[in-house]
Amino acid sequence: MSRLTREQFVERFKTIKMLALDVDGVLTDDSIYFGPDGFEMKRFNISDGFFIVLAMRSGLEVAVVSGRYSAATDTRMKDLGVKHVLQEMKNKVDQITPLLKKLGIKFEELAFVGNELLDIPLVEKAGLGIAVADSATGLLEVADYVTAIKGGHGAVREVVEAYFESRGKSPRDFVI
Repeated sequence: MSRLTREQFVERFKTIKMLALDVDGVLTDDSIYFGPDGFEMKRFNISDGFFIVLAMRSGLEVAVVSGRYSAATDTRMKDLGVKHVLQEMKNKVDQITPLLKKLGIKFEELAFVGNELLDIPLVEKAGLGIAVADSATGLLEVADYVTAIKGGHGAVREVVEAYFESRGKSPRDFVI
């Protein structure tokens, strides 16, 4: 499969109405910290979160699609104001389909960012399938675009910057 250049990636973003994101390995650095009592902590990238907020302010729908449930994910998404938080379902295509139908968005109008083999079906079905730089080899082989930055280190910000560029908008216009 041939990958999109940065210019082609920006061009393809023009038709996107929703950005869906995996959590572990995309919004985080793929690490989970567990305390002896089972308390879970994750490391989220602040710039990724800030750009998600700016994208939502500009009108882009944002969803989180994770195969496992995490209270830390719930807390972070609530902090960011992400309304569509889908967790604890391994089949991510089935997981997001009802939301897309409810919002009247087609799979062709969906961009999805993943990092793991579990993400392959949704990367293949989405109109714009994106893998972060340190993704599993199998996902890298099928993604339309691969970020220059690793997951949890600003890869989502990189994707959202391309979204703004495709719209001819500046993220600064949405800073309050």
